Amino acid sequence: MDEPLIFEKSSAKRKGVSVPISDCPEINPQDVISKEFLRDDIKGFPEVSEIDVVRHFTRLSQWNFGVDTGFYPLGSCTMKYNPKINEDIARLHGFSMLHPYEPEELTQGALQLMYELEGFLCEISGMDAVTLQPAAGAHGELCGMLMIAAYFKEKGRPRKKVIIPDTAHGTNPASSHLAGFTVVSVKEENGGIITPNAIASVMDEDTAALMLTNPNTLGLFERHIKEIAEIVHKKGGFIYCDGANLNALMGIAKLGDMGVDVIQFNLHKTFSTPHGGGGPGSGPVGVKKSLEPFLPKPRIIKKGRRFSLDYNRPKSIGRLRAFYGNFGIMARAYSYIKAMGPDGLKKASEMAVLNANYIKERLKDRYHLAYDQTCMHECVFSDKAQSEKDVHTLDIAKRLIDYGFHPPTIYFPLIVSGALMIEPTETETKETLDGFIDAMIKIANESEENPDMVKNAPHTTRLGRLDETRAARNPILRWKNS
Repeated sequence: MDEPLIFEKSSAKRKGVSVPISDCPEINPQDVISKEFLRDDIKGFPEVSEIDVVRHFTRLSQWNFGVDTGFYPLGSCTMKYNPKINEDIARLHGFSMLHPYEPEELTQGALQLMYELEGFLCEISGMDAVTLQPAAGAHGELCGMLMIAAYFKEKGRPRKKVIIPDTAHGTNPASSHLAGFTVVSVKEENGGIITPNAIASVMDEDTAALMLTNPNTLGLFERHIKEIAEIVHKKGGFIYCDGANLNALMGIAKLGDMGVDVIQFNLHKTFSTPHGGGGPGSGPVGVKKSLEPFLPKPRIIKKGRRFSLDYNRPKSIGRLRAFYGNFGIMARAYSYIKAMGPDGLKKASEMAVLNANYIKERLKDRYHLAYDQTCMHECVFSDKAQSEKDVHTLDIAKRLIDYGFHPPTIYFPLIVSGALMIEPTETETKETLDGFIDAMIKIANESEENPDMVKNAPHTTRLGRLDETRAARNPILRWKNS
């Protein structure tokens, strides 16, 4: 049965709450509030009972899919399980009731948490300093590129270009452009990685940085990164690395030791904070010493046992947020790192890589493997074999829903036609992975024996296949009473 909209369940004069009689003297609103800001009613506001509201939204939640209900093989966007201890820590009264305008003397615990979290991220990445201000990964990218631009401006030698491989994260070009740079694209070689020669051929004294993703969006480690860093550094440029994929490296290798100067983290991807509904997020940025003066202000500093916010940062790029950042997400990431410890973080990386390679080996005989080599935390297939029966990536993804699995990332990276990017993360059991693999094999069989079954999927959902192109071009964003 379809669920009516909450507006359609409305019945005149029905209320969900009874307001008690006030024990304070009544005040006429018109005496204290200008008439232009007053209204007698909210036109179209649903009038429903409490039980109708609770049942309505509970039913909708049961139709939804989340990491607590099933496996998300969402390559590149990492949807790992969020341990509930993280929620307990974030909901501690002193954290959850914190107001951003509270004075420093009343927020010492929160400042200490953020200060220590910055230190943890420095240790994990090999950076010298970290800011927690950016609200998301792309926001962190912009922060990093603005700092690089500020560095060259301060030196009196502004640079115009940024090199971006086609295996880098898809938001890199936009972040570079917003920071005022022109993008120079470099193609991966046959092995799916960038070679020193490719970088050397385009690197010059007008290039500010190379934006690299490592492991890259093909799930492969850029094994020439140290040589590439030397080429860039010799010309006075910086290495920016997207650290969203630390799931394969944390506790094992530090990007700072490979020549990386700037890194952006994604706390939701690597450190198990919630990832859904568009936010809130957190995209901290780490830098080497040369870029530390340009970090956003304020900076958290420690003098003796006291923590404070330092606004005296003359070279800073300024503030990126009205407040310091999304503190609740930071508290969850801090909890995860403390609970896991160094050995646990390393184990998580090892398990993530193991799980991805297990899926790769089990499926490579049924799906075309874009790059048949050891992968890191994710592997990339394509629909090349299935397309011979006119079954394509979108069809495979929709059919997976019928088997109870969330689809993987599809049609990305763009350099793989019909891409299926799969990331199992470290949190999934072998039994779960086997169930997913079995479903993928069944879909491969159906693509050969009964392609229409796959092409018309999903079959078990409340709604069939939606016209996603029409939805994107002509979205219905609000309900109107016809």
